[in-house]
Amino acid sequence: MEYTLEVVVVPVTDADRAKEFYADKCGFKVDLDQQVTPTTRIIQITPPGSRCSIALTVGMPPSPGQKSMEPGAIQGLQICVTNIEEAHAELTARGLDISEVMHVGAEGWAPGKGETWNSFAFFKDPDGNGWVLQEAPAPLSER
Repeated sequence: MEYTLEVVVVPVTDADRAKEFYADKCGFKVDLDQQVTPTTRIIQITPPGSRCSIALTVGMPPSPGQKSMEPGAIQGLQICVTNIEEAHAELTARGLDISEVMHVGAEGWAPGKGETWNSFAFFKDPDGNGWVLQEAPAPLSER
């Protein structure tokens, strides 16, 4: 039995603003944009090469037995790339406000690349949902 993570829900306040941010500034592909009810909209987007999509939701009621999430509540979602400097340059050119490349050192976060799996950059969407860009040593298909 395989258990595959295929969609992560990210609550947002303004669907159009979020769609523009993720499609234009992040370069994610818009897979679906659906007004489910008069007050509920779902936009499903996928980062290039990812097997997991993101469901941007507005007005979505909580799933049975679960709590509602406020926009900006999601923190630390990681997207892996094989060349963080190239990805950083591409995202910056798209107008994304992203931190410098950093690594974890002996005294905490330090500027510049680190060793394998230890190079990161950080950004937030317009609602404050926090993302981490991490450099991986090889594409997912080769790990």
